[in-house]
Amino acid sequence: MKRLLSVLWVVPLLLVSCTLGPNYSRPPVETPPAWRDNTALDNTIANLPWWELFRDPVLEDLIRTALVENKDVRIAAERIVEARALYGFTKADLYPRVDLTGDGAYLRGSERGLNPVPPGADTETEFYRLSADLAWEIDFFGRLRRATEAQYALLLSTEEARRAVVIALVADVARRYVELRDLDRRLGIARRTLASRQEYRELARIRFEGGVTSEIDFRQAQAEYHRVEGTVLDLERQIPQKENEISVLLGRNPGAIPRAGSTEEVSAPPAVPAGLPSDLIERRPDVREAEEILIASNARIGEAKALLFPRIALTGSFGFASTEIDQWLTAPAQAWSIGGSLLQPIFNAGQNRRRVEISESQQRQALYAYEKSIQAALREVEDAIVGYRKGGELRISTAARASAERKVLHLAELRYRGGVTGYLEVLDSQRSLFNAELDESLSIRDHLITLIQFYKALGGGWPPEAPKEEGPEPIAGTQG
Repeated sequence: MKRLLSVLWVVPLLLVSCTLGPNYSRPPVETPPAWRDNTALDNTIANLPWWELFRDPVLEDLIRTALVENKDVRIAAERIVEARALYGFTKADLYPRVDLTGDGAYLRGSERGLNPVPPGADTETEFYRLSADLAWEIDFFGRLRRATEAQYALLLSTEEARRAVVIALVADVARRYVELRDLDRRLGIARRTLASRQEYRELARIRFEGGVTSEIDFRQAQAEYHRVEGTVLDLERQIPQKENEISVLLGRNPGAIPRAGSTEEVSAPPAVPAGLPSDLIERRPDVREAEEILIASNARIGEAKALLFPRIALTGSFGFASTEIDQWLTAPAQAWSIGGSLLQPIFNAGQNRRRVEISESQQRQALYAYEKSIQAALREVEDAIVGYRKGGELRISTAARASAERKVLHLAELRYRGGVTGYLEVLDSQRSLFNAELDESLSIRDHLITLIQFYKALGGGWPPEAPKEEGPEPIAGTQG
């Protein structure tokens, strides 16, 4: 018996290193050495935490609130909890399972049944049993280890997915806040313009009633007043809607949002470092999430291949069984057993081979998704680089245009009041200036939004990561 036990324990140790399926190695991905419109630098703006980028105390408070209360962040955090539990659930299959069983019964045999109790024999008896039962599947071909490896990779993917949600939330709150401040600024421009139009409407009415100008000047001034009034009303509609949008991002019911300063007071650097294109593979959470899913798909191949080979399990039991309760836990009542089982699929119409083909196809799909995520990341950064540079140039251009339009309107007003020209010239100048001031505000907004998109595209927005949960040991052994 001792020799038998020795054989049963040595064989698993000899075969435990036989792990089927390919071991993961990061696939080679071609990345450009530098960005199209920017010199590749080791430094990158993404290294800054978001609170150092925005430098707006009100916005910082809003983002901190969103990171705690936002429902998407909470859902992402719960998905990590779920994935961690699934990982532990899968990993438990690697270890023996021990169950404790207890029975107790009082029996009476039949004297007239198919197996009757002999005459004179006791027809009633007692039975008591207590045993510890062990079952352990020996992972000869790595099925359970590959399943654990896959589940751990999925756990890491949920952590990266949460990080992606956090970065997106920081960018969304910052963007909506910039849009809200822009609406405030444009509403201020529209209200000042409306007050000016009201003065000109009264002036045009007085000049018309005094016979100095024709009725058309008065009607044009009146129409222009109502045109600007419509813009004011539209902006007053958009502002509370934008506040409601931000409130939901903060995890709150719709309500007012505090402000600090204006978009004009927010300065943006003339140029921002983008770092090296190859850094995106390590920095972008969506790329890292795609790679973890690829790792899981790669491990599933080994798990599927292992089902083509025998599944071997050890079983054992030790306990006590007796018909007398006072002799239940004594040495003569001891009972034990030890054994093994082997299950080798012979014919299942090719199901196991199809399972391998499915896992290999899923692995290739995950690979293509990983490569696509890298290309999408590179494109987003390239778009952000050119967008930020051109947005800064547009901001300067629209500011110069608005300044020029103010001078044009001043000259037109002097000519109109002096009777040199009609109101139509003033009206054109007023419209041009109004549109120029609105465009200037929009250019400031768009430039700041591009900075936020740039920051998000680089994978910025969060401090250095905490150490990840310890996972399974790297699998080494036979590949197939």
